[in-house]
Amino acid sequence: CFSYIDNQQQRIDLLEAHLGSMQQELRSLYLSSSWRYSWIIRSVGNYKLRAISLFRKIGTAGNPVHAVAKLKSIISQDGWKGIQLRIAYALHGPSEKILVPVNGSIDDLVDGNDYGEWIHRYDTLAFETAKIIRNRIDSFVHQPVISVVMPVFDPPVELLKDAIESVCNQLYPHWELCIADDKSTNSEIHDLLQKYSQADDRIKVVFRQHNGHISMASNSALELVQGEFVALMDHDDLLPSHALFMVVDTINRLPDVQMIYSDEDKIDLQGRRHSPLFKCDWNPDLFLSHNFFSHFGIYRASLIRELGGFRPGFEGAQDYDLALRCTEHVRFDQIVHIPHVLYHWRAFEGSTALATDAKPYALTAGRKAISEYLQRNKKEAVCELKENSYRIRYAVPSSQPMVSLIVPTMNAGENLKICVESILAKTTYEYYEIIIVNCGGQSTNTVDWLQDLKNSDVIRVVHVDASENYDAHFYNTGVQAAQGEVVGFLHDDVEVISTDWLEELVSHACRKEIGAVGARLWYPNNTLQHGGIVLGIRGNVGHAHRGIVKGFPGYRRRAELIQNFSAVSAACLFVEKKLFDYIGGLDEVELDASMYDVDFCLKLLEQGYRNLWTPYAELYHQETSSLNNESRSVPQVMIIQDQLKTKERWRHYFDHDPAYS
Repeated sequence: CFSYIDNQQQRIDLLEAHLGSMQQELRSLYLSSSWRYSWIIRSVGNYKLRAISLFRKIGTAGNPVHAVAKLKSIISQDGWKGIQLRIAYALHGPSEKILVPVNGSIDDLVDGNDYGEWIHRYDTLAFETAKIIRNRIDSFVHQPVISVVMPVFDPPVELLKDAIESVCNQLYPHWELCIADDKSTNSEIHDLLQKYSQADDRIKVVFRQHNGHISMASNSALELVQGEFVALMDHDDLLPSHALFMVVDTINRLPDVQMIYSDEDKIDLQGRRHSPLFKCDWNPDLFLSHNFFSHFGIYRASLIRELGGFRPGFEGAQDYDLALRCTEHVRFDQIVHIPHVLYHWRAFEGSTALATDAKPYALTAGRKAISEYLQRNKKEAVCELKENSYRIRYAVPSSQPMVSLIVPTMNAGENLKICVESILAKTTYEYYEIIIVNCGGQSTNTVDWLQDLKNSDVIRVVHVDASENYDAHFYNTGVQAAQGEVVGFLHDDVEVISTDWLEELVSHACRKEIGAVGARLWYPNNTLQHGGIVLGIRGNVGHAHRGIVKGFPGYRRRAELIQNFSAVSAACLFVEKKLFDYIGGLDEVELDASMYDVDFCLKLLEQGYRNLWTPYAELYHQETSSLNNESRSVPQVMIIQDQLKTKERWRHYFDHDPAYS
């Protein structure tokens, strides 16, 4: 919340004071005898927690039948290797810990993956900050009433009380809490709700006469709403005291907003926060892979009324169904992400936060909601359930388009042969051609092998002078020779893994809203090479989840979900040829040797197209392309110049990548 302090010097003074206090506390702690001598106890505790986490991932605690079923599922998909990987990850966690200095001294290193440390540094509301927030609230031009909707059915009484208190403790005062009790069996709940409604007229309660499940109960709570915006909250979760302030601040900055969501985490019964979900900005294809909107979801009340509220029959995914329907009636720029943790999802035995398997019907309901969304929007696609997420399998157009696979090469030798032969042997898609752009390669084995291809019906060779330009020129030359409606760029050191890789890439490339499409690329040792390109990493670009071991899902499963990225790698990039021509192709004038793929993808983004990465098209990537080897001797200064030009051209994306937190 320090970002809301208007006075720059005041902000600096507060930060320095807060930082100094933290440094002193941490230094005293790390230098203490108790800290040094208690490392064994801490280690045992960490292993215990990871072991518990492992068993929860394998199956619901206390349910051996479910655990066995889960084990069988893992073995059938990943073999015994999958079990070994999960045990190793649970016991040891990530293979590499990031250490950061607390006060600039190498002697005061702390674990950069420690969420508790992050909370202490960046998400602890100081008294001075709360005072500044109150002053800012008074300055808001628009101070709408936020209606917090809470369906209630038999939660633990203390947790319900804590949930209500977290609303009462909001710094922003203009709220109402609309509670619908769905005929709870515990009389203490009735008494507690009566007590709160009598103590604060902002708390409204309706007691339903019949249990109707969460959709009906939520609709009963919606009938109490008088505010301009509706915020959804479960009966045992918590809001930090600045949550509604952040929402109203967003509304004042973006008065046309229709839907708002925030980052979230989980909280146990002892009040310990964990498992943060730091989200990206609106990502339509990721949203169809899993519901990242849910917590803390805020809607304009008129939008919900227009759509008739929650629909019975979607219990467990009623909020997913509501959000899907709402997105059909708003512009994507009216869906806003607040990059702050504004919701604490309660995790305890039997809760969905602790184990998604606690409510398996929710996944089925989510699939139903997505399927109906696809039908309403006339999408030729089906929704498949993938463990705790979804895969949308889009159909290839009925008149299958010709695909031109463009492979620039220079003295690639065996790598090029492996690349081409893997395409020919494993690809089930029938309508494709391979255009090999020979960039001046003169090695005997390359020349002989290319000569053998001259009578092929599928493969054509185009010769260019390597001195003319670099990679972008070679790809542009290949497109000029292409006969296909879809063009696919491939490095000469990739090898096809999945037989339906081309169907997957073409099905997305032919979607009218999609620009460039990228694939999941693995190193030969089965660690990830490319999971989408992220902008702004240390001021440059990076590959998402690079180096993770095959079988790990990545951060909140994002290494195995279809999603939108700002850019994808030209090592495997597909796009419709008419769109490639419309954008003007790759920049071979300003960007000589690198960054042309990032630049091309961002041009598509600027024109309103979404770039997409799919994990269901898989290839190996040696990352030893002949265009990048020492024989070409691409000057490092050229690469650096290309990076600087691209960052300057697309500064706003490098400062804030919408596909990254």
